[in-house]
Amino acid sequence: MKFSSLELLELGKAWIAISLAFAILYTLPDFSVARFVLFLGMSALIVGSGFLLHELAHKFLAQRYGCWAEFRADNKMLLFMLAVSFFGFVFAAPGGVYIHGALTREKNGKISLAGPLMNIFLSVVFLVLVFLGFSSSLVFFGLSINAWLAFFNLLPFWQFDGRKVLDWHKGVYAGTILVSLGLLFLSNFSL
Repeated sequence: MKFSSLELLELGKAWIAISLAFAILYTLPDFSVARFVLFLGMSALIVGSGFLLHELAHKFLAQRYGCWAEFRADNKMLLFMLAVSFFGFVFAAPGGVYIHGALTREKNGKISLAGPLMNIFLSVVFLVLVFLGFSSSLVFFGLSINAWLAFFNLLPFWQFDGRKVLDWHKGVYAGTILVSLGLLFLSNFSL
C-alpha cells in the first residue's frame, strides 16, 4: 500500500480523537485519572486498531483495483465525536478513504464491504479467544467494539459503507448485517 505523509497525519489525528472519545465515554460520570488512562490505552489499542484496520481494508482493495485511495479525517466530525462523548454516547464518523478511479457498482460495493468485514473478522478472533477461556476485559472490549463498528458502518444511509453494499448486492448486505448483529448479540451475552 502507498501512503502520503498527509494521509499518515490524518490517520494519526483520527486515531487519537476516536481513542479520546471512547476513553471519555467509558470514564464518565465516575471520572478518575487512573480510569481515564486505562480506558485511553484500551481505546487506542482496540478501538483505534479496529478503526485503522477498517480504513486500511478499504484502501487496500481500492488500490488493488488500480484506484488512488487515501484517508482524510473530517475535522468537524472529530470535534462532534469528542463533544458528544461527554453526553454518554459516541457517533464515530472520523473520516473516510477517498477513492478516485474507474469503479463499477460491484467494485465500489466490495471496497465498501472490506472495512466492515475486517471488523467482523476481528470480532470473530476475539470471540474465539472468549471460547478458549480468555476472559480479560480487553478481549471482551475487542469483541464488542469490533462487532459494533461492523454494524454501525453497515447502516444503509448517508455515506456509510452499508448504503454502497446494499446498492451493489442486497443478499450480501443482508448476510453481512445479520452476522454483525449476531456478533453484537454474542458480545452482550458473553459480557
